[in-house]
Order: sequence, then C-alpha cells, then structure tokens
Amino acid sequence: MNFEQARHNMIEQQIRPAEVLDQKVLDVIAATPREDFVPLSYRNLAFVDMLIPLDHGQAMWTPIMEGRMLQALALRSTDNVLEVGTGSGYTAAMLAKLGRRVTTVEINPELARQAQQNLNRHGGRDVTLEIGDASRDWESDAPYDAIVIGGSVPLMPDAYTHRLKIGGRLFAIVGDAPVMECILITRLGDREWTQEALFETDVPALVNAPQPQRFVF
Repeated sequence: MNFEQARHNMIEQQIRPAEVLDQKVLDVIAATPREDFVPLSYRNLAFVDMLIPLDHGQAMWTPIMEGRMLQALALRSTDNVLEVGTGSGYTAAMLAKLGRRVTTVEINPELARQAQQNLNRHGGRDVTLEIGDASRDWESDAPYDAIVIGGSVPLMPDAYTHRLKIGGRLFAIVGDAPVMECILITRLGDREWTQEALFETDVPALVNAPQPQRFVF
C-alpha cells in the first residue's frame, strides 16, 4: 500500500472538505504517520473515515474528527496541553507538534505502554505520558492552555474548566450514544466561560466518566 498517497487522499478528500483549512493543522497531519499508530491488523485501514478499534474497548477517532479538533483548539507554539485518554498516542504526537508541551494521561497500563512505544518511535520528546484515572481531574501540570478529553462524557467534569488558563480552550464530546456533541469551551475570566457546539459524533465513553443521576422506575 502506498501510505503517502493514502495520506494525501485522506487530507484532500476527507479532512479539507470537512472545512479543516488551517494549514498548520494540515501540515501536522501530513507529517504524522497515522499508519504507525494503528494496530497492525488495521494498518491498511488507517486512512479510512472510521473509528479504528484499540484494545480495551477504546478507539482512535476518525481523521475528520482529529482535524476538526486540532483546528478548533488553535494551538500556539507556547501552549501547555493536557490530553485525557492517550489511546494509541497519535493525538498526543500531533498536539506536541503544534504546542510546546503535552501531558497525556492513560488509565490502562497496557495501552499506555503501547502508546509510549509509538511516541518513542516518532520523537515524542515533548510528551509526558502518565498512568492514572483522569476522568474527573488532573492537576500535575496545571493550569493548561488547552485540554482534550479523549472519550465521550455524559457530563462535563467541572474541574477541567477550572484547570484552564484565562484564554484556554477545552475540547470535549458530551452526551450519550447514539448522538453526542463535540464542544469547545473557552475560559474568558476567573468565573466566565463560553461554550460552542461544533459537530455531532458517537465515540466510546471515557473510562470512569462521571455519570448523571438517572431515574429508575
């Protein structure tokens, strides 16, 4: 398989038509070998518009989702970034190329080990991978300029909005299957935030995500 041609087609036929037009984002996607981060059995499907299954019920986002998330965050080269849910390490690798420093937290030690190997192969020197449960909060390198919640959450954990610097942005997927909403939260002041709805999707839930109280009849 010609991976370079497949990557070019992914960008030109999927990501750019989805209105991901930020050239910095497109360049980072072009420079990050997605095929090296997917499980070996899915390598020939690395550039297809689908969720790529990972171990333990997790999944890599579609190329369009990755592109739209990176564009929405509008990372600067000085940004300190937190990723909740490392998965394969692919997102962390791209975040590190756009920002200054990335802390990524994975709850599953086996996934963390695989992701670290992927990052080591592709120069993830500006990524610190930590193992732990970040479903409700993570403060080891706070405050952050940007936060990515890597799995869906029925409720947005309030702690994370307070971990943002003034001007910081948070990307999250909120709701329950089959329809979830990708949102961008921006902190404007000590007690002021805005929230923008971006697009709808359906992805696996963040492990141990906070659950709303549900009525039982």
